[in-house]
Amino acid sequence: MFASENLLLSTDEMARADRAAVEAGIPGATLMENAGRSVAIAICQRWAPCRVSVLCGPGNNGGDGFVVARLLAECGWPVRLALLGDPASLKGDAKHHAGLWRGDVEALSPAILEDAELVVDAVFGAGLSREPDGVAHDTLAAIGGCPTVAVDVPSGLDGNTGAILGLAPRADLTVTFFRRKPGHVLLPGRAYCGDVLVADIGIPDGVLADIGPAQAVNGPALWQAGYPWPRTEDHKYSRGHAVVTGGRNMTGAARMAACAAQRVGAGMVTALVPVEAVVVYKIALTSVLVRPFRDTGSFAELIAEPRVSACLVGPGNEVSGGTRERALAALRTGKPVVIDADALTVFDDAQALLFETISGPCVMTPHDGEFARLFDTAGDKLSRVRKAAADSGAVIVLKGADTVIAAPDGRAVINENAPADLATGGSGDVLAGFVTGLLAQGQGAFEAACAAVWLHGAAAAAFGPGLVADDLIETLPAILRQLKRETETENHE
Repeated sequence: MFASENLLLSTDEMARADRAAVEAGIPGATLMENAGRSVAIAICQRWAPCRVSVLCGPGNNGGDGFVVARLLAECGWPVRLALLGDPASLKGDAKHHAGLWRGDVEALSPAILEDAELVVDAVFGAGLSREPDGVAHDTLAAIGGCPTVAVDVPSGLDGNTGAILGLAPRADLTVTFFRRKPGHVLLPGRAYCGDVLVADIGIPDGVLADIGPAQAVNGPALWQAGYPWPRTEDHKYSRGHAVVTGGRNMTGAARMAACAAQRVGAGMVTALVPVEAVVVYKIALTSVLVRPFRDTGSFAELIAEPRVSACLVGPGNEVSGGTRERALAALRTGKPVVIDADALTVFDDAQALLFETISGPCVMTPHDGEFARLFDTAGDKLSRVRKAAADSGAVIVLKGADTVIAAPDGRAVINENAPADLATGGSGDVLAGFVTGLLAQGQGAFEAACAAVWLHGAAAAAFGPGLVADDLIETLPAILRQLKRETETENHE
């Protein structure tokens, strides 16, 4: 379903991967030894020997911690180890590795941190479902700014959602195993993990076929093979004709979206605008065709033309009955449609009408406020975007620093390459234009949304500080050139 290297495993899926590895003949104690060894090696590569306090919990995460402590001590590091609970209560692989530790086992408390120069947090793993309390809470809170390495996740971070359950230490390095979890990528969890290292502990990739994870981190491996690069035999219409619906007053939004659709490769882009605004658009747009519409009827006729291959409705279109009518008209064509901005807001009291009118590929690109007008906001971000996609029948792009893209069939992708510089007016209009341009060229709705979001983030990162929305359009060609070189290299290998 997704490229293996991009997959994210839920905590249940990771447990299944562990069990499958054991059933395939790899002892659990070996997996734990490999996990702890990976953490110890990462520590030795990043820090010089110093006083280390290893905080262990009563489960397998704590067992990993015992391995880390033993291996660091064998390398001459001064190590103190503390355990939450009674050592006699440890079971299974954790008990086995605790038995190999030759140092003292102190009771977990803030006192274990008194002389620490580095902390290894192996108290709770990604499957934690409640807030740390008692001595665990107090000890985690006492870590403060001491350099910290988290085993799997910082204790207190929900591996499925990225939520912080009460508190969690901010790690400088998090070492996880086999594959990342959604909580490593979703906010606020991502901000607590520091650098994330994925360690190979011996679980064979073959176990993923039976698990079938439905979520991944966004990246070219997910959509690069089907990216619509121009072919020798192409002409402007075979490369797609994108229509961007313009508004009467806020003309800049549609103009940026139209230029973005053109820059991402659509062979023909038309700005379809109210009659009274035609002059403004024609003055500003030199390589985009500008055509007027008088009313919803004439708008519907124009977008029904056979050569039109995708339509965007929303940016700068005004919150009005006319915008609602044009969005519905576009959806009724069955052609790929992007619904954004004002075209989302106008359905805040008519969600059912919007959803039932979708008859072809559709991508909606709301920010949090627009999302709340149309969809259920209960639950974590990944779950609620999946539900929104299933309820609406559209691909949903919930924008943010951790943009989530979900398809009606349950597939979901989390984007992580968007820099803070994207928080600027007009960047969402550019994104909507990118999606529309890719849809116009025949890319599938989910793949087009994923590609557009990644390209958007990559262009912003490449430009850096001082970014304004127009810069995304101008920077995109350099990103596409690099992407094409990588694609050609992979095809020749």
